Amino acid sequence: MRGMRAAALDRRAFRRTIPVLAARLPASQTGRVLKAEAMRGCIIDLPRIRSVVRAPGADADADADAKLVVLRVQRAGARPAPRARAYLAALGADLVPHDIELDYDYWGAELRDGAPSGFAATGHLVRACSSFCGSHLNLNSEYLPYKHIIGQIVLDKNKRIRTVVNKLDSIDTQFRFFKMELLAGEPDYVVQHHESDCRFTFDFSRHERLVGLFQPSDLIADVFAGVGPFALPAAKKGCAVLANDLNPESYKYLAINIGDNKVADRVRASCEDGREFIQNAARRVAADPVAGYAGPPLSHAQRRARERATPRGASPPPAPPPRRRIAHYIMNLPDSAITFLDAFRGALASADLAALYDVMPTVHCHCFTREMERGAAERDIRQRVEARLGCVLGTEEDGVSLHLVRSVAPNKDMYCISFRLPRSVAFGS
Repeated sequence: MRGMRAAALDRRAFRRTIPVLAARLPASQTGRVLKAEAMRGCIIDLPRIRSVVRAPGADADADADAKLVVLRVQRAGARPAPRARAYLAALGADLVPHDIELDYDYWGAELRDGAPSGFAATGHLVRACSSFCGSHLNLNSEYLPYKHIIGQIVLDKNKRIRTVVNKLDSIDTQFRFFKMELLAGEPDYVVQHHESDCRFTFDFSRHERLVGLFQPSDLIADVFAGVGPFALPAAKKGCAVLANDLNPESYKYLAINIGDNKVADRVRASCEDGREFIQNAARRVAADPVAGYAGPPLSHAQRRARERATPRGASPPPAPPPRRRIAHYIMNLPDSAITFLDAFRGALASADLAALYDVMPTVHCHCFTREMERGAAERDIRQRVEARLGCVLGTEEDGVSLHLVRSVAPNKDMYCISFRLPRSVAFGS
C-alpha cells in the first residue's frame, strides 16, 4: 500500500509481470515433463498459476498442439539447471520467453509480517478495531490511515461479506454499544448469527460455559441481556428466563430472537434500568411465576406414543410446580456491572421472599481488571465487589469462583466472578 493514497484503492497498483522462461513442446509430451525427475524444482509452482499454457501461435495448423511448460527461471540471464537443460534438449524442446501476468484478482487479502492476517465475521458484517479485539481484525495504528483500503480489500476478497465497519474508541455510556464507521460496502448493520443452536438477529461465545452451569428447571435473571446470547441458549435448555436490557434497540431484537427461537413461553423480556430490574425481579416473578419445567420437548411421534399408552379417561399428569425463585443472576456488562451490585441490598427484604429463598441465588458478574497476575486480579475484583455489596465474600467452599473469560487488550483481562448472594445483603435494609 506504499505510494497509494489513503482514501482510494488503486487496483492497478497490484499488477505485476514476472518474466520467465518456458519450454515449448508438443502437448503430448507435457505430462512426461511434469513428472520427470530431471525437472524437479524447475517448473513454476505459484498458487493459482497454471504450469502448462497454450503456446503463442498454437492456432496455426503446423503447430496446433504446441504447449509451454512454464519454468521457475526468470529471464535476466538465468538458465535452467544443467540436468533440466539436457532433458529438454533431448526432447527437442525450445526455451522461449514467457510473461506471467498478475493483477488485483490474483492476490489474497494477506498483509505483510506484523500486520493482521485474519478477521472474524458476524453474518455478512466484518468488524475492525484499532485496539485488541479478540478474534476480530486488529488494525495497528500504522494501518489506520489505510483502513478504507483494507476494508475494500476484505470486501473484495470475501464474497459473502457485504459490510466492513471500524469500531471507534468511544462507547455510548447509557446503552453500552460501540460506535462504528463504515469502511466499505453497504450500510447494513442488521445481521443474523447462529450460536448454541440459536439464531440471533441484532444490529451490530463465552456463553456456553455459564449456560452449562444451569439446570433446566432453573429460573434465570439476565440483568443486561442484550439480544439474548445467554438468555436464549438457557431457554433452549429448558430454563425460564427474565431477560432485561435498557437499550430499546437491544430489547427490540431480543423480542425478535425470542420469537424466532420459539421460547416465548419461557422468556420474559423487559426494557428497564438494571438497578430497577435487580430490585424488582424477584418480587414480580414470585407474584406471577413462570410455568414449571415439564421435561424436554417431545417429538410428534413421542407425543402420539404417550397418548396411545395413556388409558382413556385417565387424568392428565400433574403440572410441574411453577418457577418463583431465581436461581442465577447474569450480569454481562463487564465495563460497569460491579457498580450495579449495591442494587442487591434489600432486594429480597420481605417475609414472603425470605420463606421462598431458602437457597440463595448465584450471581455471575463479568468485569475487567488491569491486574495480569491471577492472584492480584482476584484481590482487585473481590475488593471492588465487596465494597459494592457492603460485606466480605466467602471462599470457594462458599460458592465463590473466578473464571478468566479472555484477554481484551495487552493489559486488560475480562473475568466472571460467581458467588452466592449473601443473605445479609439481600435481606438487609
